[in-house]
Amino acid sequence: MRVPGTLPTLPLCVLLPVLLALPPGLSHPPISPCRLIQNAAHCNDVRLTTVPSELPRHVEELFLNQNFVLTLQNNSLSRYPSLRHFSCANCHLRTVQENGFSGAPLLESLNLGSNELHHGYRELAHSLRSLARLRTLDLSSNGFTEDMASYLLQNLSSLEFLHLYRNVLLRLDKYIFRDLHQLKELNLERNLLFEIDGAFDHMKRLQRLNLAYNSLPCLVKFEMTQLVVLNASHNAIEWFITNPDLTQTFQLETLDLSDNQLLYFPFLPQQSNIKTLLLSNNQISFYGHLAEHSSPNWTTSVEFYNLGGNLSNITAELWNDSLHGDISSVELLDLSGNQVRYFPQGFLNKMPHLYWLRLRSNCLETFNLTSEDLPVTLYHLDVSNNRLSELHAQANAASELNNLTHLNLSLNDIQQLPPKVFTTLPSISSVDLSYNPVGLCLPGRTTSSDASAACALWTNLSSLKQLHIAGCTIIKVPPFIFKGTPLTHLELSNNPGLLIDRRSLLGLSGTLQHLGLSNTGLKDFDFSPYKNLRSINISKNSMSELPKSLMTLNLQLLDLRDNMLSTIRSEQASVLSERRQFLYVSGNTFNCCQLEWYRTFKESRALRVIDLSEVTCIDVHQQRQRAELFDVIHCGGRSVEESIFWYILLFLSVSGSLVGIFVIYFLTFRPRVLPQAIKKRCWRPTPY
Repeated sequence: MRVPGTLPTLPLCVLLPVLLALPPGLSHPPISPCRLIQNAAHCNDVRLTTVPSELPRHVEELFLNQNFVLTLQNNSLSRYPSLRHFSCANCHLRTVQENGFSGAPLLESLNLGSNELHHGYRELAHSLRSLARLRTLDLSSNGFTEDMASYLLQNLSSLEFLHLYRNVLLRLDKYIFRDLHQLKELNLERNLLFEIDGAFDHMKRLQRLNLAYNSLPCLVKFEMTQLVVLNASHNAIEWFITNPDLTQTFQLETLDLSDNQLLYFPFLPQQSNIKTLLLSNNQISFYGHLAEHSSPNWTTSVEFYNLGGNLSNITAELWNDSLHGDISSVELLDLSGNQVRYFPQGFLNKMPHLYWLRLRSNCLETFNLTSEDLPVTLYHLDVSNNRLSELHAQANAASELNNLTHLNLSLNDIQQLPPKVFTTLPSISSVDLSYNPVGLCLPGRTTSSDASAACALWTNLSSLKQLHIAGCTIIKVPPFIFKGTPLTHLELSNNPGLLIDRRSLLGLSGTLQHLGLSNTGLKDFDFSPYKNLRSINISKNSMSELPKSLMTLNLQLLDLRDNMLSTIRSEQASVLSERRQFLYVSGNTFNCCQLEWYRTFKESRALRVIDLSEVTCIDVHQQRQRAELFDVIHCGGRSVEESIFWYILLFLSVSGSLVGIFVIYFLTFRPRVLPQAIKKRCWRPTPY
């Protein structure tokens, strides 16, 4: 019987067709985890296992990285016919079915990097051949061998950019890239390559080639005239020799051969456009001087054989320092970390456009700072960490180096140099003479203020802004030593026992922004005249108290590490805590019972103490403790709870002592009283 007021119950077989016939707008749309930005769908790291099907059909870019798509099914992308870029990197992808990319005929860029596609590389190869417009392909980190790569790249003639880095390619032959006639960029970084046999001969449009981090022993008979950038760093290359028979102009602009085992300066093309030449961390030297003392039995030339045993048509004169090819267009030369003892006559002047020269960590013993040996275009010169004992310069010749702005001569043993050498450089802005026995010449004279073997004059250098003379065994900084030189950065650290006062820096009060006085034995200094100071390093000194003059400066960085500070006054801590600056304070002998400043710094929102967690202090037992873990209770101070605790403990101790004395007295002097009292109270007659 139907209850009045209710609708009749319809069977499910009647309702189901009605529900299915409802228009889509009346039901809730499916919720997608992807973010839509214009025509791009970002579905990265949302735990998808398949290509989402609920995205708009007009999507042109689909990013599916960092998901769990083990297999890319047939017709997975057919819902998105406008797709131009598809990225499915780092998805544990093992297989792409043969029709996985069907339905996406406009696809131009495909990223399948960091997967496991070596398991199903044949199916992947079939699927790629349906992409007639594919220009960019990323197959990095998939465990491909050279045979797999050769099979995958067949008929992909539209490719312009190919990434195969982090695979297991061992050897490249002339067949592996035979169909890639349009390729412009190829990345083979971090494979296991040890041989290249004609692999790039037919790739006439290739402009950028990355062979870094492989195991190549040499690059001989190099003849890729169209290449613009070649990165062959971090290999085991001992020789780089261009085919000497070619007369065409090479388009190569950047050549990176750093971190190899080069013994000789590379034999570059006879006609080239090289602008950046990176040769750091090799074993390069020049050997022309050996020819003068060579024995008749010594060989003077070498012939090169390839790994197949065929004679290569290349002969090199070992002692001929002129076999370096065309270097006239070089703007940046990095020879750091080699074994260069000297440069052949006029070698550096063969680079009339040289802008940046790095010679750090070589074996140079002398250096000529003249226009006869250096191009006048030179802007940055780094000759640090060599064996320099002499620096030669002539006033007229040095003045012609009017573009030289940055000069680094640190970590040498310069004992002879013209005192006015730096005053003759009209554009010099930064000089680093640190860790050389070079003193300060007194103004008006060319004698040192501390009897050093050599000295340099630093007055009236209107262009000089930064001067680094740390570790130069300087004893005293006389007055007016920097007169007329508007220094902004002055580094005097690591000159123990340095005598310096306000007069030493006369003339710098309006310009000085950074002052380094670390490890100079400093105990106090008046910083108040230097209102523009933004950075001060007074670490590793003997300061027992923070100078009051520091409170008048608007610093951005203050280094107080490794001094003898026992505390920081409350008023000073309050001033510092209100400023937005970086502060270092660890390594001092702070008193654990005077850490109010520590709590002030910890609660500050403006001040950032970089090493606050490393601060230690000395407790009452002369033990070093971490400040953040130290409790003031160990200093003898008493809070309310602490006082109650000690009173209770004292009462219990006194009471226990009195009870003990009372018991001992009765047991000793009245042994019968206690048993009688117990018997009287406890042993009463029991009625039967």
